Amino acid sequence: HEVDYKVIGREAWLKYSKPEEMKTKGICGSGILDVLAELYRSGVVAKSGRVSKNQKSNRWRKKPDNPRQKEFIIAWANETSIGKDVVITQKDIRQIQLGKGALYTGCKLMMRRMGIDKVDKIKIAGAFGTHVAKDKALIMGLFPDCDLEDVMSVGNAAGDGARVVLLDRDMRDEANWISRNVEYIELTVEKDFEQEFMESMQIPHMKDDFPHLEGLVPEEILHQK
Repeated sequence: HEVDYKVIGREAWLKYSKPEEMKTKGICGSGILDVLAELYRSGVVAKSGRVSKNQKSNRWRKKPDNPRQKEFIIAWANETSIGKDVVITQKDIRQIQLGKGALYTGCKLMMRRMGIDKVDKIKIAGAFGTHVAKDKALIMGLFPDCDLEDVMSVGNAAGDGARVVLLDRDMRDEANWISRNVEYIELTVEKDFEQEFMESMQIPHMKDDFPHLEGLVPEEILHQK
């Protein structure tokens, strides 16, 4: 049998004819976003981040060392190279929600400050931005709704910027001007921060619409209460 697999940083899916040799070792940072996005899209996890009442997966279980918490088995021990189950816990999910909620809230408050209600283009910088799947990022609600064609990874933007200002005096002057005129927003003292943050923790969001997820996420999942 052949299995399809994807290499981080490459668009195309590849085929491998010896799946028994492919052993899971763990989950990378962008991979855990993929996992949670798929758990949500398949109805296993509700938009609240908790186990859906209607899910029928046999991979949820109580943690052996803490029965009060649940975990989802991504790969069984015999499918891994480490000899133990690879799991994502309810606590892991909550931590992801906290991080993505902060990102989304920052976007919303900057948009409010600028007087706009939608974004036209999103650029994701850094190593994480290079590897994250933009459709999964949108499903998770890392940023407000946007056409996926207008979401792009710019890689090591800080390194590229440093190289540009070393080679171009005009760009250096522009960078100096920006550094003197940039406006800092302290999120935690902004009006309605706590409410915005709470709403942003849900997947993809408690209230905001995501029309560009139509067709990517089943309608009954996307519009669940």
